[in-house]
Amino acid sequence: MAEPGKAAVPTVQVDNERTRVTEWRFAPGAATGWHRHDYDYVVVPMTPGRLKLVDAEGKASFAELTPGVSYFKQAGVEHDVFNPNEGEFVFVEIEFK
Repeated sequence: MAEPGKAAVPTVQVDNERTRVTEWRFAPGAATGWHRHDYDYVVVPMTPGRLKLVDAEGKASFAELTPGVSYFKQAGVEHDVFNPNEGEFVFVEIEFK
C-alpha cells in the first residue's frame, strides 16, 4: 500500500454519458488505492517509467511504460497501482461508459 499522504492525484478532464477522461499524477511511492474498473479503458502514458501492479491475490507485477504507447483493458480489472520510480509518473486514463 502507499505510504500515508502518498495517494495518486486524479484530475477528471471529461465526464459525460459516454466517456470519462482522467489524468493521474503519481509522486514517487504514491498509489491509486485498491479499485475495480467498471468500464473498459485505455491508458495513455505521459512519462516514461514503470508501474507496480498488485492484483486481487496480492501478486505484484511490473509494467514498463513509454509515453504515447497506449494499452487497452476490459472492465473488471481489480488492482492497486504504485509508482516505484524516483520521479513523478503521469498517465491519462480514458474509460468507455
